[in-house]
Amino acid sequence: MASSQAPPLARLLPSILLGVDLADNLRAHLQDTLLLATLQRNPISGTGFVPKVKKFRVAGIFDSGFWVIRITAWMSEHPELTVRVIDNLKRVIPSGINRAIEAAQGEYVVRLDAHSIPNPDYIERSIIALLQGYGDNVGGIWRIMPGGDGEVPRAIAAAAAHPLGVGGAQYRVGGQPQAVDTVPFGAFRRDIVERIGPYDETLLSNEDYEYNARIRKAGGVVWFDPKIQSTYFARSNFKDLARQYWRYGYWKMQMLRRYPETIRWRQGLPPLLVVSLLGLLFLSIFLGWARWLLIVEVVIYGLMLTFVGLHQAIKITNWYMVFGVPLAILTMHISWGTAFLWSFVKTFFGKIK
Repeated sequence: MASSQAPPLARLLPSILLGVDLADNLRAHLQDTLLLATLQRNPISGTGFVPKVKKFRVAGIFDSGFWVIRITAWMSEHPELTVRVIDNLKRVIPSGINRAIEAAQGEYVVRLDAHSIPNPDYIERSIIALLQGYGDNVGGIWRIMPGGDGEVPRAIAAAAAHPLGVGGAQYRVGGQPQAVDTVPFGAFRRDIVERIGPYDETLLSNEDYEYNARIRKAGGVVWFDPKIQSTYFARSNFKDLARQYWRYGYWKMQMLRRYPETIRWRQGLPPLLVVSLLGLLFLSIFLGWARWLLIVEVVIYGLMLTFVGLHQAIKITNWYMVFGVPLAILTMHISWGTAFLWSFVKTFFGKIK
């Protein structure tokens, strides 16, 4: 293992990425993200929240001049910091990350997305994990919180943190420190970009998973440490949730075209659910056994969703969860599975090169 002694934090350069679909009530978190990133503990002494990180590269997808004005105003309130806004002409997430990395000057890159807020020791723990040689890209766990006020955001947040909704990804459900397939955001040495290349700008989502797949394929390690923590704000309504998971499912298929060996059995369940429901629904027009099989499937799936909803309702003493959580999980499964299948069909018929 390498020494755990850290270099001066001035050598760190966080890249802070804004997503194109951030809702208005999430955009304010950018300021919290920037501020908390400046108040990281010094990994040399391990004590004191001192503003050692002085430089930022902000690369994002700004859908209005108003948001640039907000960043400029924040910069004027913190003259001790150097914040540089990078043009992201392609207006997609991976190109924003690449432009920020290209402008970076430090030895390390820490990605911080604006729909989340890092813990005060986020950078400290990330850099120390890299220095100790645990992985080539390190990340931690999300504490998922509602993206707004009200029962619907609370139900969506609960669904986004439940294994039935999102599978067994450690960064969502927790676990011991270990090598994993992917981590959210990530922290890595800048030289890894020279070894495996930049983020794939043809992937409009799943760009982080694809990048981690390349790291693993090159013999590197993606490391999960539950002590590296950030708060993630889930979508605030079912429409945005459906759009989010449609994007996830569509681009997951395109990512798997490049790296089919990375597929996991749980990723096949939402498409299988959609295919079985549609197939049995069609066959039930002509075949009695198909009608019964469709009923059995719907009942079993419905009972599973209801059980999760009841469990969440009892857990937080909120009976809206009985209905809200199942509806959120259903939205996630159907959107993800349908988009995955649509992406597959378009690829099969040659509409995606």
